[in-house]
Amino acid sequence: MTTERPPLNRLGKGLRRLEAVDKVTGRVDYTHHVALPGMLHAKIVRSHVAHGRLVGIDTADAKAVPGVYGVFTGADILRIIPEPYYGPAFHDQPILAIDKVRYVGEPVAVVVAESPHVAEDAAGLVQAEIDELPAVFDEIEAMHADVYVHDSLRPAGTFADLKHLNGIRDTNVALTFGVKKGNVEEAFKTAHRVFRNTFKTQQVMHVPLEPMVSVADVRSGHATLYTASQTPSFARTEIARLLGWRENQVKVKTAFLGGGFGCKLYVKLEPLAVALSMLCRRPVRVALTMAEQFYTITRHPTTFNIESAVDRSGRILARRCEVIWNGGAYADIGPRVTQKSGFTAPGPYDIEHVDVTSVAVYTNRPPAGAFRGFGIPQLVWAYESQADIIAREMGLDPVEFRLRNVLADGKRHATGTVMKDAAIPLVLNRLAERFGWNQPFEHGSGRYRRGRGIGVGIKACVSPTTSVAAVSVAADGSCSVQCNTVDMGQGSDTLMAMIVSEVLGVPAESVSVVNPDTDASPYDMATLGSRSTFHMGHAVRLAAEDAQAKLVAMAREVGVDQVDPGDLGTLFVRKFGMQAGTIIGTGIYKPTYQSPDKATGQSEDITPNWMIGGTAIEVEVDTETGMYTILRMENVVDCGTALNPLVVQTQISGAALMQLGTVTLEEMEFDEQGQLRNAGLSEYKIPGIQDIPRAIGRETVDAYQANGPFGGKGVGESATFGVASALAAAIEDAVGVRITQLPIRPEKIWEGMRARQEQHA
Repeated sequence: MTTERPPLNRLGKGLRRLEAVDKVTGRVDYTHHVALPGMLHAKIVRSHVAHGRLVGIDTADAKAVPGVYGVFTGADILRIIPEPYYGPAFHDQPILAIDKVRYVGEPVAVVVAESPHVAEDAAGLVQAEIDELPAVFDEIEAMHADVYVHDSLRPAGTFADLKHLNGIRDTNVALTFGVKKGNVEEAFKTAHRVFRNTFKTQQVMHVPLEPMVSVADVRSGHATLYTASQTPSFARTEIARLLGWRENQVKVKTAFLGGGFGCKLYVKLEPLAVALSMLCRRPVRVALTMAEQFYTITRHPTTFNIESAVDRSGRILARRCEVIWNGGAYADIGPRVTQKSGFTAPGPYDIEHVDVTSVAVYTNRPPAGAFRGFGIPQLVWAYESQADIIAREMGLDPVEFRLRNVLADGKRHATGTVMKDAAIPLVLNRLAERFGWNQPFEHGSGRYRRGRGIGVGIKACVSPTTSVAAVSVAADGSCSVQCNTVDMGQGSDTLMAMIVSEVLGVPAESVSVVNPDTDASPYDMATLGSRSTFHMGHAVRLAAEDAQAKLVAMAREVGVDQVDPGDLGTLFVRKFGMQAGTIIGTGIYKPTYQSPDKATGQSEDITPNWMIGGTAIEVEVDTETGMYTILRMENVVDCGTALNPLVVQTQISGAALMQLGTVTLEEMEFDEQGQLRNAGLSEYKIPGIQDIPRAIGRETVDAYQANGPFGGKGVGESATFGVASALAAAIEDAVGVRITQLPIRPEKIWEGMRARQEQHA
């Protein structure tokens, strides 16, 4: 992809994360370190029933425990917050259960004590009486069941792209979103072949190694909230709304996060912490254990029914997609996942006739919301798996089949948006080159068989969203950045310092990035969806350019011809007669966006950019046991210009390996009553050093995002896309077994091999 690219002085060169030394030496402060005078500790009491009427809660024994300050229920919350319901899409989730519980693990009461250990012991003495109701756990059953998780819904109306939500009665459907293009029915009638498949994904958890934590201190009509959150701006807005206060009565502070991956978005513990501080009139800390996170937010399980019509040459003529998202008991941001990811269900392909239905469904499982990839990995798993099935059935090479159908710049996506700066063919070709796809490949003939697979996916950057930043130049010439983008390990602080460095010419190491504080840091919608490089990168660039313009104006005022980045302090001395004063530049960025048509889902401007990523995998399978070893994994992405290549490389590997865990090991396992069997890292396995591929390759293609800051765009999710389908294809290439339900475990392969043997016996 060739575009005129301005030269870069500091960006585009690798820079180690500015906080790296402090992190590895233990000097970085996390929210878990916050300790306030008089602080109390809370422990949550959770429902043991998946669905039921809350009859009563016996707190007497818990209150009698020495050191317990109080035991609180939904009735206590109602005394101070008349409408204690929150959520970014629907105001459907109570701070503590009121009248009804909707999943096993839902908070029904909380014990507050001087010590977390006392609180935990006392919490075990609280008894909740619940009249059990029929429950529904499967997303397909929930669509048609007469068991309703919610009696009615109240749309939140917070975000512009979710203002179309309606409250629906007598259904478990929270949102249905569709994309219609061309005439699918006619195309299916004239097709050479029609392929119909169903693919399923499981419920998994984010597993950040820093569990969720919030500390609230409410006094004199002001609330200060210290929280491990990816969305400090939203947290302030939502807490102010719940309390009926002005935003400037609520301060939200966060620090570095020990991982987030979507689970620390919007509000989770913050409303409870604030309510408890109001009830106790003291600071209160609410900190989850690793196990408790499994009852708080998860990734959507999905069922994806996909039908594709293909002509004799292998061109995809039409595609019908039905994606059912199991949102659990509360919507969280599930409706946005349903819409924003749903419209990419046809995949990165140029298909003339498309019919997509994407449905968010309530069930009596723990809530599901944003997870690294924002629904795209579930979709790519299905459409890329079917791509391999089609190619195999029609005798086509998998890479050639994809290249024959892939969207290129200038083509219209299924939504009607013209593809721009989307290097899908480049990613595919480079992935095949790195993997030696056209070279002879030895599958083996003995007990161990080898295979290979490839997959590619696309993701639209979330829109419309707004980012605001400020860049301050102090009187000695040093600089600082104020923004509410949260660094949770992705290296955003370092990148923002590099952008200031690029504009002002100062060393990035001399630029400090202030931890988010809503009293001092301007608004940012959220740190999610790989939007920070693009959105906040633009805002910081604009703020730095504004500061530069003001420095130039100051220079002219004091008779200096040229601003010297290495001696900015001289300007301030000339202006003020001493080391005094501050220059503050501000920047606001909000990309253009056109809401999709309600009837067809069509939009000329559905996203400001596309993230593209592909994976190729070589696997060895033991035909006697189904055990498999990933010998090699190659990952190639389009992130435009890699603004900090050093961090980009680690982001690619990290994203691919995290996704590999959800593909090979991870699954939340429930019994028939909705009880989770494997909460916590002792039972829920994530990849260890012995579980990763022997060889991992990574590369960014030579691409340029013309509307991005200095040609860049996000990368944190791109390498998650193709992992699942590439592994499934490699296994089928090795032993002829096609897996259609995640995770891919050896027993499924073994069962598939036995079934094939019986068919050929």
